[in-house]
Amino acid sequence: TPNPIEISIRDIPAEFKLTQNYPNPFNPVTTIQYQLPQDVRVRLIIYNQLGQHVKTLVDEEQAAGYYRIQWDSTNNAGMTVSSGMYIYRLQAGEFIDVKRMIFLK
Repeated sequence: TPNPIEISIRDIPAEFKLTQNYPNPFNPVTTIQYQLPQDVRVRLIIYNQLGQHVKTLVDEEQAAGYYRIQWDSTNNAGMTVSSGMYIYRLQAGEFIDVKRMIFLK
């Protein structure tokens, strides 16, 4: 019998990448996508304009592949954040990228 688990090399990205969130500006939910060419520890964190930690979206080991995560404009306490610009920062091993997004109420 054939092995039921198949991994296609096409499903493994060639490089680390963090894409611009969509929609942007957003209310109340936005989607962030990123890709990992290897298994790595990933941290995806939202900060406000002052650089203060707002929300941790990902903090774990992840397998190589394509990822999509939604942010519902809440902070770590579960409260909706105020309108304004936010920064999201992906750290995957040695790779770091930062992008901006706008939340409009």
